[in-house]
Amino acid sequence: MPDISKKNTFLNSNYLKLIAIIIMVYDHLIVMFFPQETVLYFILRVPGRIAAPVICYLIAEGYHYTSNRKRYLIRLLIFSVISHFPYILCFFRDSRYGFSPIEATSVIWALAMGLTALTAIKSDKIHIVLKILILAACCAASYTANWNFVAVLWITAFGLFRNSLKRQIIAFCVIGIVFHLLPAYLRFMLSRTVYLHWYHLGIFLAVPLFALYNGKLGKKSKIISWSFYLFYPVHLIIFYLVDVFTPLKDIIEKLFSA
Repeated sequence: MPDISKKNTFLNSNYLKLIAIIIMVYDHLIVMFFPQETVLYFILRVPGRIAAPVICYLIAEGYHYTSNRKRYLIRLLIFSVISHFPYILCFFRDSRYGFSPIEATSVIWALAMGLTALTAIKSDKIHIVLKILILAACCAASYTANWNFVAVLWITAFGLFRNSLKRQIIAFCVIGIVFHLLPAYLRFMLSRTVYLHWYHLGIFLAVPLFALYNGKLGKKSKIISWSFYLFYPVHLIIFYLVDVFTPLKDIIEKLFSA
């Protein structure tokens, strides 16, 4: 159990899942329906940066709590396949054959690779050299997924330092700065809107949630467990249908351009 000594740690795993889902829906709503490349758009994206770190944290916690890690991994792999086309339809609709050269698939694939890497790192039966090779392979395999190898490294760090909240947060910040923030800045450094892309700093808003986590699973329920997996592809399908069959995007654009 993490070394949380504060008395006001009241968030269990289920609460973190709910927070992650709400923020994820909010972020995808902004991405799909709000005018992009505007100051308001980038400001609204800041809170959405919380979702991925929290979900990665939950995957590492799931590794600790699950009674069957193999089944846990298979479940993630299945839902990475199920989620692929809804993700492409929403965010890369013009990609050929359902794949995008920029981000080939959803974050679920990166989560599955992160769980694979963590399982290898924590194993007592695998040599340290092989562990490093497996970690590198998982990072490479997730390179074109949403949140790519950053998610893999976060999951690995959260699981590896589970007994130390301080180390978890330090590792989270270092990985976030070196592999997420700096590449984002360098990518847009020649752009006049480079300062807008610092909305990625919103990832650090997840730190208070880690600190408030009490290390407990919460109420065990198959409905809660499966709804967490199903919600990702289902909400993307709903957003896609809303985008195609309603004028919501045009209404929002007119509202904010007025």
